[in-house]
Amino acid sequence: MIRDRGRIKWVSMMLPEHIKLLRDWVKEDQYDERKEIDEQQLELMNMTLSEAIEFDQFVTITHYRNRNYEIVIGKIHYWDEMAQRLHIIDHFEEVHRIPISAIADIRLT
Repeated sequence: MIRDRGRIKWVSMMLPEHIKLLRDWVKEDQYDERKEIDEQQLELMNMTLSEAIEFDQFVTITHYRNRNYEIVIGKIHYWDEMAQRLHIIDHFEEVHRIPISAIADIRLT
């Protein structure tokens, strides 16, 4: 079995620009693709959203931001119809403004 230094031995022969491009390429491979939501899931999310607003319940919202999926847990404070955003206050009293088009999933907590 050959035991070499792997990537380290090739770095000395590469230009800094090439190394940067390779690192950017590795980062891009870690990005998540945005998934399409079907009509049944949209209807279920709409019902969950309505119930959470009506009964002031905690929700877990998965949304797409900066090429990755993020999770926010909190209560829905306000629905901004003009900007199409939900204003959510989490456990730390921090306000998150999430566009409706970025939401991938809503669940009651």
